[in-house]
Amino acid sequence: MRTFLYSAATAVLLGAGLASGAAAEELKASHQWPGGTGDMRDEMVQIIAREVNAADVGLTIRVFPGASLFKPKDQWNAMIKGQLDITAFPLDYAGGKHPQFHLTLMPGLVKNHEHARRLNDSAFMQEIKSIMDEAGVIVLADTWLAGGFASKNNCILEPDDIKGQQTRAAGAAFEEMLAGAGASIASMPSSEIYTAMQTGVLDATNTSSESFVSYRLYEQLKCMTAPGENALWFMYEPILMAKESFESLDEEQQQALMAAGDKAEEFAFTAAKKADANMVEVFEKAGVEVVTMTPEQAQMWRDIAKETSYKNFAENVEGGRELLDMALSVE
Repeated sequence: MRTFLYSAATAVLLGAGLASGAAAEELKASHQWPGGTGDMRDEMVQIIAREVNAADVGLTIRVFPGASLFKPKDQWNAMIKGQLDITAFPLDYAGGKHPQFHLTLMPGLVKNHEHARRLNDSAFMQEIKSIMDEAGVIVLADTWLAGGFASKNNCILEPDDIKGQQTRAAGAAFEEMLAGAGASIASMPSSEIYTAMQTGVLDATNTSSESFVSYRLYEQLKCMTAPGENALWFMYEPILMAKESFESLDEEQQQALMAAGDKAEEFAFTAAKKADANMVEVFEKAGVEVVTMTPEQAQMWRDIAKETSYKNFAENVEGGRELLDMALSVE
């Protein structure tokens, strides 16, 4: 039985133990998703916190869920500036500083969860992680989440279905593809989608299966296009750590963190696949129509993406063509 302790005003210290008779060193971990709801990204951070505490190496992790410490997109800078140690972070959010990161949310790039796992060990991801390392950030656990399309107005299966709708696209590459299909774009983190739907700012959205459920978006939507067998939306959402924070720890503490990261990553691979099925169940129970794309419909979107987001990335991002080719070469 998992036990979660949360406070609306303050984050809870998990495992405030002592090691070797001295007070344990504390690390701060932050993310944007609600705590205690079963969201897998929160659970990944909690796994790392519990495992590190159980290792008894003089280290504890204090978890701040629900954007209670930093706003979603501010967490990258907080790590770079030494204000934050660990975060669960959609890497595309840092694409404004490192446009190569936009490739981690490129329409149709990832075929399925098994393909995503193979990408983790590819030359493409090694290059992405090299850019992160130079910026002062390392990866504790790799994670890719699938997602879908949804609207307050209609089912979105073909590009014509989204024309004229104010849409949240979750990243520059998806924004370019959806704009190419005739949508109007509104940019915001997933934590703001519900209110934007509720107030009429948004008609439609893309986000992960997990966020569709965690943020109760079924309360605002008419139809959901689930990932199914022809998913277009996959996003890299790893657990990251400030390199300076990691290097300040002793070898035993570092090993405990990396071992905890491995456990969180294994959990996430299974949980990400379950999240898709859970989303369908939750949305259907809430009375939302759930559909999936045919291969032909998914190809219509990919054709637009190749002429918009793929083309722009290859032509305007430093090393973009080479990086895109590296990613596309992973079977």
